[in-house]
Amino acid sequence: MAWDFSTEPEFEEKLEWIRNFVREDIEPLEVIFPSCEFLPLNEERRRIVDPLKQRVRDQGLWAPHLGPELGGQGFGAVKLTLINEILGRATWSSIIFGTQAPDTGNAEILARFGTSAQKDRYLTGLLSGEIFSTFSMTEPQGGSDPRVFTTRAVRDGSGEDADWIINGRKYWSSNATVASFFIVVAITDPDVPVHTGASTFLVPADTPGVNIEATHHLVGSHPHDPGHSLVHYDNVRVPASAMLGGEGQGFHVAQSRLAGGRLHHAMRSIGVAQRAIDMMARRAKSRFTQGSLLADKQLIQEFVADSFVELTQFRLMVLHAAWLVDTAGERAAREEIAACKIQTSNVLKSIGLRAIQVHGGLGLTDQMPLTSALLGGITLGLADGPTEAHKVNLARQILKEYEAEDPVWPSEFLTNRIERAREKYGHLIDRIPALPVSP
Repeated sequence: MAWDFSTEPEFEEKLEWIRNFVREDIEPLEVIFPSCEFLPLNEERRRIVDPLKQRVRDQGLWAPHLGPELGGQGFGAVKLTLINEILGRATWSSIIFGTQAPDTGNAEILARFGTSAQKDRYLTGLLSGEIFSTFSMTEPQGGSDPRVFTTRAVRDGSGEDADWIINGRKYWSSNATVASFFIVVAITDPDVPVHTGASTFLVPADTPGVNIEATHHLVGSHPHDPGHSLVHYDNVRVPASAMLGGEGQGFHVAQSRLAGGRLHHAMRSIGVAQRAIDMMARRAKSRFTQGSLLADKQLIQEFVADSFVELTQFRLMVLHAAWLVDTAGERAAREEIAACKIQTSNVLKSIGLRAIQVHGGLGLTDQMPLTSALLGGITLGLADGPTEAHKVNLARQILKEYEAEDPVWPSEFLTNRIERAREKYGHLIDRIPALPVSP
């Protein structure tokens, strides 16, 4: 099957509209309202943001990651990649287009696993951009290994309609300080493996017993940033109707969210990296030092060339993964999505660091947006699972596709190849070389 990333002319016109809209109307918000994307809109911000959202809706581009039945566009993963790589250039874009993380992933699992009542209560507000949410899974003692999770949910009674009582602590619950509800993964059956013993619950932020004990901010983040919180669930009571998906399906729900989220991060990172390359190239062609422009110096030319090659490879990798999702489903693309997750961090760090170097000390200041690429690369090497864990899992998946062979003489050892060639063509020709003497 041929790979096809092409789109119709009408969609290309949409992409051109998005490029102009992001450049002219959204990028200025970064300096007017720095790092306020996830704060509830006050009247001042609403006067600007709401009309911009409406223009996106008028273009038929709101929530492009969701299907039409949920108010989205149902564009598919390839078209979503082409949109997100533009939106990634400006921090406010995802809010204006209704594609902000972690709400995109949370909206997707609500759409996939939620009941009608759950969708009415939570999904509608997420899709309108009026509320924010938190995915609360990681725990202080371990994030990438759910086998060490200790947060428990226990029925308060014997019937299926009995309430659940949640106890435990969750770490790195992003945007918890501004979220209207939390999606909590808790162990409901400790006697079976976590893959079948965890369940997912929808917990309103004002539920008694939900306590934010601490909130941490990443290096370089703005004071307005809502941060990442340690949340204590202390005898939190929720009704049976709060369970998202079936009992024991928590890990399945979480994984369905995380896989799509990893690909979305990769899509947006293309735009972040491209913006860094653009700034690096403009600076190189403008800055004169030691007798010539930076652009005329071979080492800087190497920076530009290497960055272009890395980003082009990465972009094609992401598009290929997206194409697989569109044509064969998310499960068929799990190896490609894992590869994108790994490379997202690498590309942002390498390109971001080169762009900073070309700008000198100015590139490290808060007067330039370059550190966001470098720090974003470091962050995405940890968020949704560390790069190292994904490398291990990817390698295991790849190795499953191969069979073991003779531990002494590999199948491609010349003697073995000659033997196979003789079996295939020996009755037709005499020119196959004699078998060499094995050592």
